[in-house]
Amino acid sequence: MNIIVAGGDGFCGWPTALYLSKRGHDVSIIDNYVRRDIDNELHSNSLTPIASLEERVAKWQELTGNEIRVYQGDLTHYDFLSQVIKTEQPDAFVHFAEQRSAPYSMIDREHAVYTQENNVTGNLNVLYAIRELVPDCHLIKLGTMGEYGTPNIPIEEGYLEVEHNGRKDTLPFPKQPGSFYHLSKVHDSHNIMFACKIWGVRATDLNQGIVYGLETNETKMDPVLTNRLDYDGVFGTALNRFIIQATVGEDLTVYGSGGQTRAFLNIEDTVRCIEIAAENPAEPGEFRVFNQFTEYFSVQELAEKVQKVAKEEGFETGIAHLENPRVEAEDHFYHAVNTKLQDLGLEPHLLDDDVIREILRAVVDHKDRVIKDNILPTVTWK
Repeated sequence: MNIIVAGGDGFCGWPTALYLSKRGHDVSIIDNYVRRDIDNELHSNSLTPIASLEERVAKWQELTGNEIRVYQGDLTHYDFLSQVIKTEQPDAFVHFAEQRSAPYSMIDREHAVYTQENNVTGNLNVLYAIRELVPDCHLIKLGTMGEYGTPNIPIEEGYLEVEHNGRKDTLPFPKQPGSFYHLSKVHDSHNIMFACKIWGVRATDLNQGIVYGLETNETKMDPVLTNRLDYDGVFGTALNRFIIQATVGEDLTVYGSGGQTRAFLNIEDTVRCIEIAAENPAEPGEFRVFNQFTEYFSVQELAEKVQKVAKEEGFETGIAHLENPRVEAEDHFYHAVNTKLQDLGLEPHLLDDDVIREILRAVVDHKDRVIKDNILPTVTWK
């Protein structure tokens, strides 16, 4: 298939582009490089040194003979986007190209507005471009499990059968997002569902859990292809932060009680899920929702897992509890359904000690790049 990967320079988009290319698909990337600009804005960095996108795709073609075309531009610029769509005539459009950090969206008014304008407008432009130029193209959109929040009932895959006053209906599962970023994803989901209903767009909304891991088989092929590793208090995940803290001799900082439970997914499963969705497209007019995760843990459980592996690697570390900068339930029920992707062939990679050890050893190799002042949270919801 001809597949566009929007946001193909990012943590999930880059390994996805390589994986799809290696599997024989004709791949192009759209990216505006804003994630690299945000590193400069926040005086932060990827712990792993990242080559330019031009160097990355050139190395990929050298190693495999497969071309990945690159279009530099912004999805909020419709003239640019429509020209790319006209040129490529994609069978599938994989949409990673959104501001993806909850803390970044909560910095202040400007960052909240930027997040919603960038994410919602860019996604609307993609829907219009598909409708007008490639109506049979399958939109594969990265949502987030964070759209659901933490309801006191099991989270279904997108929809819920409701009985009210003696009548039944199947309705979109209620959304309880936890940041302006997560709200933008909810708006995206509603806009996609509406476009499917009125225009017959085919779309798969992948409500993805928190992604962990660093490399895939493709990014391991050469240091120029390596993936980014975020650890700061704005873009870094709790798992990465804990691993960094263990290697630099600091306590692992758990926000609040540590009972917050979230869904997780290995980066190797992220790329496979995209392939599954692309090769099993939604029907015209279908708004399909998959919960894209393989397991869930509390923040405290993550800290304990890292502490155990760190000790085996020679790093003694404690666990400290910080005042939670977020407004969220810290002790809550959490159960989510995730059967659809596995029914289509996903074989999960789970978070075992070896995965943590691989990230930890990569951190040790680049420990001199850690900016310690960036590890702890500086953004508050309150």
